[in-house]
This record gives sequence, structure tokens and C-alpha cells, in this order.
Amino acid sequence: MPFLTKPMVAATLSEEVSDLIVDPHPVFDLSPYLYMQFMEPLGTADCSVEAAWDWNSMNWRKDFIDISRELAPTMMRWGGIFASYYRWREATGPRDKRVPMQNILWGGFESNQIGTAEFIEYCNNIGAEPLFCVNFESEGLKKYMQDFFGRSRYADADEAAEWVDYCNNPLNKERLSQGSPFPKPVKYWQLGNETSYGTGKFDLETAIRKTIEFAQKMRQADPSIRLIGWGDMQRNGDGQPYWAKSMIENAGEHLDYIAFHHMFDPSDDPESPLRGMEYRKDPAKTWDYLMRAYQPHAEKIVRMREETAGTDMPLALTECHFSLKGRNRCEVLSSWAAGVSYARLMNVHERHGDVLKIATLADFCGNIWQVNAIMIPNPMRYGNAFMMPVAKIMSLYREHTGDRSIKVLQTPAYLDITASRTDNTIFLHVVNTSREHPVKTKFSIPGETIVSAKVFEISGDPDFEVYQKEPDPLKPVEREVPKTMKWVFPKASVSAVKIEIAG
Repeated sequence: MPFLTKPMVAATLSEEVSDLIVDPHPVFDLSPYLYMQFMEPLGTADCSVEAAWDWNSMNWRKDFIDISRELAPTMMRWGGIFASYYRWREATGPRDKRVPMQNILWGGFESNQIGTAEFIEYCNNIGAEPLFCVNFESEGLKKYMQDFFGRSRYADADEAAEWVDYCNNPLNKERLSQGSPFPKPVKYWQLGNETSYGTGKFDLETAIRKTIEFAQKMRQADPSIRLIGWGDMQRNGDGQPYWAKSMIENAGEHLDYIAFHHMFDPSDDPESPLRGMEYRKDPAKTWDYLMRAYQPHAEKIVRMREETAGTDMPLALTECHFSLKGRNRCEVLSSWAAGVSYARLMNVHERHGDVLKIATLADFCGNIWQVNAIMIPNPMRYGNAFMMPVAKIMSLYREHTGDRSIKVLQTPAYLDITASRTDNTIFLHVVNTSREHPVKTKFSIPGETIVSAKVFEISGDPDFEVYQKEPDPLKPVEREVPKTMKWVFPKASVSAVKIEIAG
């Protein structure tokens, strides 16, 4: 997808201070689930889930738990393409009775030592809401319905409903017979993964019928669950540009959210430096491309808004990340320049928070892909798990955000800003998109008296690349704002501002 605008041209900033003006009146509620992650066993492609497991203690790695708590995702999704051939019962009960499974797409075998109980326990440990992605009859794709040994990988609506009952019914006989304690009920469930992506999958009419069938049976097990159906663009030749409208019109009464995904290369420009090692040759050009990467992402969200216009159906972006060519999805994504770019993407999510209620920006964890939020060195003696730039941004925003969106009335040059509030606390998410210029500004909130303000700032060399946990020059630094309310946002920085106003 080509960029919409020309490359940014550096301007000379005036020494004068520009006002940053915020309207304190709430516009819409912001969902806490804009900061979700998703965990998928990625086999030989990236040892994601099993890399996070300590096989000596048969538990999650402590460093992985610690870094997950620091990231603090609000929701954690179990699934992805993997869900199309996942049989949940194989990963329950006594460990010596669990059945290893072939990871049909990603390669290799999964031990299934990590399953329903372990995932829910992990979510409870880090304070995240679990979201399970159910096997939606393999989404109609025959190659996912049977493994190498001829074993069925297809799961129907009854199996999905039984999984809901296993998780949410305190008296579930199957779980009790295994000696498993009753966990916190799982409220959120997604029907399939990417039903319209790829030839050979369900057509729209079949997907609608199956959506209704799955929803009805799963709600019989627990009427209180929240269900996410699929509504993204088609890639299987059925002639429907997007599924959202038809899915809502025909199955909307059975759903609580419409899902879409966006794994994207922000430019089809052959001169793009966002590939291989090209990004290292011209850092300024790389910066320019990364600062405009939000545009095709914003386009996709706007299109989904158009598809659901006139309905009350919220959107769920349950997978989203860059998809750049090059080794491990291009190492530019380990750079701080990419971190600043991710902050712009996060601001896009917040601006659309009136309809976008679930969203992510990364594959969650692993030891290979640069799109991961958390990188896990293996063996453990090679170091502790650490956060990639995308996780740095999501953690900063997650810790310092309000529950209601408010408007930014005046934005100084180079700054990309969103604002929110909770009670008498105003939060600003500020991205300085200039690689060369700090920006002088003054905070102003008409009609309100500012009592105090703090800035939590990440500022670093745009070319710095994250390879390990320590040393970490990207730790947020807390600073007090002087009573004049004047502030300088450093070049290439991302800041969360916390402003207390008089009651």
C-alpha cells in the first residue's frame, strides 16, 4: 500500500513556546483492552509458548512472568491460525496423559504441557483477561482437518461449547475428575481466527451459518460470555470485499464484537528502507518511512469503521503488527525509531477508541521474530526475557492512561498527541516525530486549574537497537513539570504526561 503523503521535510522551529491546549470534557469511553497481547504456539517458526516454559520446574519461567507483569497486558488471547487445528482436551488433565500435537502450519510438534489451566493461571498471575480462540471447524480448510498421522484436527460447535463449560462451570465433571481447580471464568471467546483469509475456507454464507450455530451452543454453556465474530476483507474469492456488514446483519444479535486483523508492510515502494539491512544505510530515510507507517494502518481502521457504520458493534483488532521483509521480519523493528513509530500507531488506536475496543500491536513472545513484544533468550543462562520497543510503548501507555478520551485543541509542530482523563487526572500521550528537533511547549487546559504535572519520558538514539534486557537506555524517566507548565519534549521521544487538576 503506498504512502498517502510525501516525505516529511524538516522545518526550523521558532524559539517561541507553542501552547499545547486540551479540552477537559470527556468525548467517549476508552476500553482498557486497547493494550492486549496474543499468544500462539508458533512451532519451528518462533519458539514462542514453549520458550516461555521452564521445563525443569514444569511452570512458567520466572523472568517471563516478571517481564509480563511489567508489560501488564490487559487481555491475553490464546489462538491464531493454530486454533484451526487445536483440540483443547489434548492439553488438559495429568501431564503424562497429554497428547502432543503436530503444528501443521508452523512446523514441529507441541508438547501440550501448556494448555487451558496453565494459560488461565498465567493470565491470573499477571492481571490479564483471558480470551480463547476456538477451533471453528478448521474454518473449512481441509489441510487443517487432519494431521500427518490421520488424526482429526476438526472441532465443531459442540466441542467449543464443552470448552466453555469446562472453563466456566464450577461443577464441570470433566474438570473435577482431573482434579483441576475451578479457575476464574473465561468471559471472552473468538470464533475462529481469519475465516475469510485464503482459498478453500468457508464462504460468507457458510461462515454466517456457522457463527450462529457456534454462538448459540456456546451461550447454552454460559449465557454471559462475550463473543467475537469475523468481519475482515475477503481473500478467498467469494466476491465480498468485506464480511462485516453481512455478518452483523445476519448474525449480529449473537455477537458482541467484530474482529479484523492487520499485519502490514507500510509501503510497496521499491525504495523503502524497511527491509533486510537496508534500514541501516540511511537512518534519516528510515525514520521518515517509519513516521508515516501509521497511515495505511489508520486507513484500515477507517475502512472497518465504514463497514460497521450505523451499528453498535464494536471492533476487535485481535492481531496486528508490522510484516516487513527480511530476516526475522526485519531487525529495524528492534530499533527505538520503530518504538516511536509504534507510539503513533497506538495513538491511532486511541483516536478510534469510540469503536475500537480490543486491540494489539505485536505478536506476544518468542525468541526469533522482531515483531514480538517480549523476547525470550534460550537457554535461560543466556539472559532474562526483555521487552522490545513495541512493548516499551504499550507498557508506558498502559500505566499512564485515562478511562475517557478528551480532545487536544492545539498541537505544536512535530507532536502527535492523544489525551484522556480519569476523574481529576489528565493524561497525554505525546510523540515527538522529529528526529532532529526538541519541541518547546506549555500545557494549557481552559477552565481548569493545573495543580501539578509529571512527565514519564522515553528518549533515546533512534538507531539504538534492543538486544538484551540490560543495559536499557529506554527505561521511562519520571520528571516534574515546573509550575510555569512549560516543557521541552526531546527529539525522537515518547512521553506520557500526567496532569492533576483542581476538583
